[in-house]
Amino acid sequence: MQKKCHIRKGDTVIVITGESKGQKGRVLEVNRVKERAIVESVNLVSRHTKPNSKAPQGGIIKKEAPVHISNLMLIDPATGKPTRTGKKLNEKEKLVRYSKKSGEEIK
Repeated sequence: MQKKCHIRKGDTVIVITGESKGQKGRVLEVNRVKERAIVESVNLVSRHTKPNSKAPQGGIIKKEAPVHISNLMLIDPATGKPTRTGKKLNEKEKLVRYSKKSGEEIK
């Protein structure tokens, strides 16, 4: 069963706790089953690789590791500050996300 999630792919988020606290980035991928998200240039880990077709030289590659979604907060597009989200019906009777801080609809 899929769990509800307050962030989506493409959202701009800030890390609110942990080793990467304060870093901002765009969400690249969300795993709703494990409740984790991969955020661009946040929580970078070093991966030691042998030479292969993708990396013929091999060596140490930096890549993003997943972050738990409870450690992420959506950045309000209107104000640029972290905000909580809610869901409401818009004028077209469609359920949309909105910023609790500014009241603006989140696309």
